[in-house]
Amino acid sequence: MNKPVNLEDLEVGYDVPALPGMDEADIQTPCLVLDLDALERNIVKMGDYAKAHGMRHRVHGKMHKSVDVAKLQEKLGGAIGVCCQKVSEAEVFARGGIKDVLVSNQVRDPAKIDRLARLPKLGAHVIVCVDDVDNVADLSAAAVKHGTELSVFVEIDCGAGRCGVTTTQDVVAIARAVDAADNLSFKGIQAYQGAMQHMDSYEDRKAKLDVAIDMVESAVQGLKAVDLEPELVSGGGTGSYYFESNSGVYNELQCGSYAFMDADYGRILDKDGKRIDQGEWENAFFILTSVMSHAKADKAICDAGLKAQSVDSGLPFIYGRDDVEYVKCSDEHGVIADPDGVLKVNEKLRLVPGHCDPTANVHDWYVGVRGGKVETVWPVSARGKAY
Repeated sequence: MNKPVNLEDLEVGYDVPALPGMDEADIQTPCLVLDLDALERNIVKMGDYAKAHGMRHRVHGKMHKSVDVAKLQEKLGGAIGVCCQKVSEAEVFARGGIKDVLVSNQVRDPAKIDRLARLPKLGAHVIVCVDDVDNVADLSAAAVKHGTELSVFVEIDCGAGRCGVTTTQDVVAIARAVDAADNLSFKGIQAYQGAMQHMDSYEDRKAKLDVAIDMVESAVQGLKAVDLEPELVSGGGTGSYYFESNSGVYNELQCGSYAFMDADYGRILDKDGKRIDQGEWENAFFILTSVMSHAKADKAICDAGLKAQSVDSGLPFIYGRDDVEYVKCSDEHGVIADPDGVLKVNEKLRLVPGHCDPTANVHDWYVGVRGGKVETVWPVSARGKAY
């Protein structure tokens, strides 16, 4: 899906769920629908926030896997580039014209390192995360081989319990090795606290971030002591960006889900105890589904089951409805409790999925709608780029 596509050559219902100009009512389901008005408002809002707080915003490409959405985030929200999790995913964005790409993960396989080292030839500034000094020599050799330069973030495990080092001593040792290596440049620190992003309580999230900020401050001071002050300290997600942006330590955000929102993120609470999907951000991302059976009086069956979404963070909810509830799914069927029998066969519903990232990754297309009409159709450009 990373090659240019001529929509005029595509057939609705086989190649693509809709084409620009169609009525929303005629979109083929199940498919992904973007409310363009809500999406644009979310993007502008985060962009304005980042600018007001003197922060760079590097959007998370792994969330939407779409060059078109990333470019909209650059245009409307002032985003400076993207984060990606895999080399192939990063290559899609670099080929698509995104000029600043962070692989916010470790790259250790020799073939992947070789491919990573070629990405700057596509015109992009490329950063990669390192948490092991042994990785430095391999990255340097590949960059020298291809005549390119890679920037490096040293990754700190600031609470997520995944990748990253945990001591200032290790941060400094890796940074020094990078600084001494050919064709590598030490750029800064990766410090994303992913484990707390979905904690319901604002105060609980803040407590986790306070610990992370202390670790990052210690690392920054250690680097300054050896004349390696980081240019960038990067992190922050939809559940925490206000903490990092007011920390005095971070200067780059990596928020992703704010643009779309999903059911799991929507449940977390802001500082006033209000759900963040009821004021802070809008739902802009939906699975459009159709009722295909109502043979049972108290339940309807829709065409969006497990193959149309990820349920790792729970089932979707039906947007704008409190009289019906999505209660169960199998491969190709979704079961909707309809106690009053209000739904009709072929009626379309918008589902807010539990987790937007893996849900986007099982679809080929986004259908952008505005005012009841299909305005645009975008490929999920990096779908399946998992290596």
